[in-house]
Amino acid sequence: GDDRFGYYETIAGGSGAGPTWEGRSGVHTHCTNTRITDPEILERRYPVLLRRFGLRKGSGGNGKHKGGDGVIREIEPLRPLVMSILSERRTLQPYGLNGGEPGMTGRNLLVKKDGVVLNIGAKRSGSLSVGERLVIETPGGGGYGKATD
Repeated sequence: GDDRFGYYETIAGGSGAGPTWEGRSGVHTHCTNTRITDPEILERRYPVLLRRFGLRKGSGGNGKHKGGDGVIREIEPLRPLVMSILSERRTLQPYGLNGGEPGMTGRNLLVKKDGVVLNIGAKRSGSLSVGERLVIETPGGGGYGKATD
């Protein structure tokens, strides 16, 4: 945001698999009663472009039942803004159970105007300039059971 507005959203990830089910992709597992803002609403109400929003294919852990995939959300400001991010599972993988493989960790990336990509870590606040992009890759869920079972 800036001195005229503030914006907060929860971003989906992948849920873990279990003994009789596959993990779900692109769902809110960490908060209840929340929903991500539709791209059209985000761009209409705020000075940003949503460059990319979709599933992060292959981020869920393998197993007899596969973990769900996380998402990728790439935001570009139309004027200088301050961004803050508070996230988890950026260094520790979401674990698998009973021989299932872990899901991929998430990443928060700042793509500079000159193309340099910086991993900004799990918790950060700083400026986002016009021409830069914030790329949020959420973790996948852990798999359940060995894939060969």
